Order: sequence, then structure tokens, then C-alpha cells
Amino acid sequence: MSSQSINTGMKPENSGSRIRYVAYAGLVAAIYVVLTILVASFNLASGAIQVRISEALTILPAILPAAIPGVTIGCLLANIITGCALPDIIFGTLATFLGAVGTRALAKKFGCSTLKTRILCSLPPVISNTIIVPLILTYAYHIPGGIPFLMLTVGAGELISCTILGVLLLTLLWPMRNTLFGETDGSSD
Repeated sequence: MSSQSINTGMKPENSGSRIRYVAYAGLVAAIYVVLTILVASFNLASGAIQVRISEALTILPAILPAAIPGVTIGCLLANIITGCALPDIIFGTLATFLGAVGTRALAKKFGCSTLKTRILCSLPPVISNTIIVPLILTYAYHIPGGIPFLMLTVGAGELISCTILGVLLLTLLWPMRNTLFGETDGSSD
């Protein structure tokens, strides 16, 4: 069985859908970068207290598989542009990638047509960033306060970004998802 015959929701199946996939990924990446730069101007994109509103986009893989490379590349570029340390560029991007993949996996398993399942789908990026980012802050930036404190502050910022803003974004896009992104692959009810 060829890889083309199985639709995982992760790979486009023909050249037209490949172009659309890359375009959506690029659009998500660009929006992520712009939002991060905007928030960085208020010193909220990194550090012990951070509310990186661009992380709200990590819920988009629930309805748009192309958002996985989009938020990953967007995070990578935003971290480079805003002058993050190399461990932050690498492992911060990994945290966002893991969160986006987790969101997609939960959406495929449980759907996201209800508020309860949307909240559930918002949790992987909260969890991955709450675990990984405090380690980056401690070891790459030597931010004091200890890992438990940083887990609390980063986790709170991620809850605001992903669970509040992300779920709001998904709720607003939900009725238009097929019009905006084409037919879904069945993972989002």
C-alpha cells in the first residue's frame, strides 16, 4: 500500500492540495511571527512572565493539519527574530511542535465540536510548554525563581494563550472551517 493511499490528515494527497497545505502553513507561520513580535514589544513573549498570544494558534491543528508545520516554523522564526538563545530556539520550537501534534492527535480521537473537547485539545501545548520552557529559562537564561515557580508562571501564560484565546479562536472558526479550509478529514466532527 503506497503512502499516498492512506490519508492521515498530515500529508496532502495531490499537487493542488499540496500547494494549499504549504500556503496554509506559511500563513499560520507568518501570523505566529507577527503576533510574537507584537507581544515581544510589551516584553511578554519570553521570560518568567510570558503570555505569547501566538501560542493560541497551536489549537489550529484540530481543524487544519497544515498548522502543525505552520506554528512550528513560526515559532522557530519568531525565536530567531526576537533574539532567543540557541537552546530556546531549539527546545522552545520543540515544545510548540509537540503541543501542536498533541492537539491534532486529540482532535482526531475525540473531535472538537464541544467546548469540553476544545478545552481538551488546547492542553497539549500548555503541558509541553509548562514542562520544557521552565528548563530553558533556568538553564539558558539563568532566570531565578526555581523550576516549580517558572512552571507555574509559564503554565499560567499558556493557559491564557492556548486554553482561553485558542479555544475562543477555534470556537469562532468552527462554523466556517469547511469554507475556510476545505472539507475536513473527519477528525473534527
